[in-house]
Amino acid sequence: MTFDPETTTFLIAGPVRIHPRVLRAMSMPSLNHRGDFFHGVVKEIRDLLPVLFGAPGHQVILSGSGTAGLEAMYASLLPADGRALVLTNGNFGDRSAEIVRRYASEITTLSAPWGRTLPIEDAKAELEKGDVRAVCVVHNETSVGLANDLAPLVPAIRASGALFLVDGISAVAGIPQPIEEWGIDAVVAGSQKGLAAPAGLALVHLSDRAVAALHPGTFYLDLGAHLKSLEKNDTPWTPAVPLFLALREALLLLKEETLAGRLARTHRLAEASRAAVAALGLELFPDAASASDTVTAVNNPSGMGDPELRKVLEREYNVLVQGGQGALTGKIFRIGHMGIADWPDLLVTFAALERILGKAGRLPAPGAALRAIVDRMP
Repeated sequence: MTFDPETTTFLIAGPVRIHPRVLRAMSMPSLNHRGDFFHGVVKEIRDLLPVLFGAPGHQVILSGSGTAGLEAMYASLLPADGRALVLTNGNFGDRSAEIVRRYASEITTLSAPWGRTLPIEDAKAELEKGDVRAVCVVHNETSVGLANDLAPLVPAIRASGALFLVDGISAVAGIPQPIEEWGIDAVVAGSQKGLAAPAGLALVHLSDRAVAALHPGTFYLDLGAHLKSLEKNDTPWTPAVPLFLALREALLLLKEETLAGRLARTHRLAEASRAAVAALGLELFPDAASASDTVTAVNNPSGMGDPELRKVLEREYNVLVQGGQGALTGKIFRIGHMGIADWPDLLVTFAALERILGKAGRLPAPGAALRAIVDRMP
């Protein structure tokens, strides 16, 4: 079988498969981004964004990737004095630390080995010192397939008065994120993850406290400037118009499914994936108790790397999953099951994995992975 991007079973950790309705929305002729029609589109998006975040508040749409959203958040909110505390246990936590170093006057980074849980007690000890002004953390670390439990940090952050700044790029519409309950001041979402819109937009949710703390950082990514324009259903700079049209349609699809419905479906797919991995005789890379619902990260079988596994999936079965990043390149593979991924995607992927492992004499129980999935289907 020849790899075909138009018909592939597409289960990488983002961007994810896009619904035909969303693709069609981008086919509209060029629009005047300062005209009434586009202003109406922006108004609809603003009205729909609380559905995505599960909370009312101040929300910004940026033309740029999730990393642009992170830079906007840190540049606009990190205080000029006091410490920023960054927690990391994966590639994207490390990326946050790199960005924060550009804007914070002082930074303390607390790290755990990739795939292990965050050093919560160490973070609490740092917060008790009284000079931490912002806590920066990734909620869902797709590089290692791990969801960080942030709830234990909440009381200490509240007591310290620090701003709570969250990379939610792959968490929003993928795993439960109680923004108001946890007192999150700013969270960044990426359009190409749980929402299942095209890559290229970052969405930022801000609390009242965060809005009061905004200050000019970068020019293009100044969150204050974006908020001011959005009050008039406008953007400060030229937006990615086709992506805004796609975003509106993806938000409508989410509203139809409901956020709770999408989170529940994603969770069921994740549980089925984890059961199927076990049935293949393979092991998860992260701590199993913290495994993410959006992406399942799996240790490669001994003696089998990307050429024997992922590349065969792509070349012979037209199935696309993702490999490891950084030091994990060639050591793990990652199956994404967020956005509009559904049961047929899992069945095709694990059927192909069974075939590959079976040919290699590495399949402990033929058909067991597929039964694990079918048993968990609605």
